[in-house]
Amino acid sequence: MTKPADLFDRARTAMARAHAPYSRFPVGAAILTPEGRVFSGANIEVVSFPEGWCAETSAIAHMVMAGETRIAEVAVVAEKMRACTPCGGCRQRLAEFGRPDTLVHLCDAVEGVIETVRLEELLPKAFPKDAVS
Repeated sequence: MTKPADLFDRARTAMARAHAPYSRFPVGAAILTPEGRVFSGANIEVVSFPEGWCAETSAIAHMVMAGETRIAEVAVVAEKMRACTPCGGCRQRLAEFGRPDTLVHLCDAVEGVIETVRLEELLPKAFPKDAVS
């Protein structure tokens, strides 16, 4: 069984692989699916800033490419910010594959998980998936 500390470890490992030469703000994320699989990602910047990918976006892409479509939990860590939350766009991306009660672990790069919130707390009025049906 994957614990929040395990997700933090995977997110921190991903953060070490971030490509952030412009912002110098490396971020890592790790997603746990309901089936127990873990997918991680790091922010990847390109010179036409801000056209890169956030860590959460990279992790979601790995998850989807592996055939998974649901998020149970996610951990986010930034090298230079304690308890870094996902940006607005990533909150909506997480909502696409998560649920309002999806756990979001906010981490410190040294201490690990320092706060856990539900996705609905970060994005209380998420754009509903059924709005475009």
